[in-house]
Amino acid sequence: MQKISIYAIHKEKADDYTVLEKHYSKLISRFASFSDISVYSKKIDSAQKQEASHAQDAYTNALSSYLNGYNIILDPLGRSVDSHQFSQILDRSEPINFFIGGAFGFSESFKKKAHLKLNLGQLTMNHRLAKIVLIEQIYRGFTILNNHPYHK
Repeated sequence: MQKISIYAIHKEKADDYTVLEKHYSKLISRFASFSDISVYSKKIDSAQKQEASHAQDAYTNALSSYLNGYNIILDPLGRSVDSHQFSQILDRSEPINFFIGGAFGFSESFKKKAHLKLNLGQLTMNHRLAKIVLIEQIYRGFTILNNHPYHK
């Protein structure tokens, strides 16, 4: 069974986004082992109150240990794909890890460690909403790969 993980820089809290995250996570579990991991620490909080490079370094330090398998980072300058192209990205045997940065994005050194930089469109959205869009697209991608009617 395919293994998919999302690592996102944000505080873990129950809110309106949580309902959708859990809903789509459950749907994905039909097709893959799915983990949704929030990463946040006092170091990240402190670094975000300084300059962007400090925050980016804190994100890199917090996420580097999760760089295994096929690594995809969300980046506004990344590749744009449609849902069918996205489904092909999911069609691999190795674990897939998605990374969502904090408010200051990722450092260039972290970006270089990714196999793919992906954007979710030209619109700016908050990180929690971007995660919902990503989770829904993961589910949609698996329905495309499995010829399930959801994607039509």
